[in-house]
Amino acid sequence: MGRPRATTAEAAAAAYRELAPAVLGYLRSQRVPDAEDVLGDVFVHVARDLGRFRGDDDDLRRWVFTIAHHRAVDTWRRRRVRPRIADVPVPEIVDGTATVDVVDPGLVAALHRLTPDQRAVVLLRFVADLSLEDTAGVMRRRVGAVKALQHRALAALEAALAVSDAIER
Repeated sequence: MGRPRATTAEAAAAAYRELAPAVLGYLRSQRVPDAEDVLGDVFVHVARDLGRFRGDDDDLRRWVFTIAHHRAVDTWRRRRVRPRIADVPVPEIVDGTATVDVVDPGLVAALHRLTPDQRAVVLLRFVADLSLEDTAGVMRRRVGAVKALQHRALAALEAALAVSDAIER
């Protein structure tokens, strides 16, 4: 994605190759039903509006994750249910370039115990690698609210993992 974009179609294909694994991991981790379909919707939106997009690779990443977050929220609203563990297979965490199956079931269980907003903050900050300001923009919240959500989410993860470790011993 670091080179000039020759055409909108080529740029959309490059954005898909670069970001689709991370976006799919985000959607699955957020327990979005039919995550692959929502991923397709996200990149249809990206391809449609990419000609009007202005910015660098970091701006593109923020824009794509903003679209993905909004599509996830739209999906939950349409279904009028909050996500449940049984709705989606075990989530995948993404390292930014490739999808990696989660090895630690304790981490998966701990992520499932977070509220949807806490989980979104953790995934946007540490999987999508967005700044506090960018995460706040994606979630349409103040930076202070994102900091508080992140703090509570990390504390909850730490506590859940400590309990999991104690049980395993």
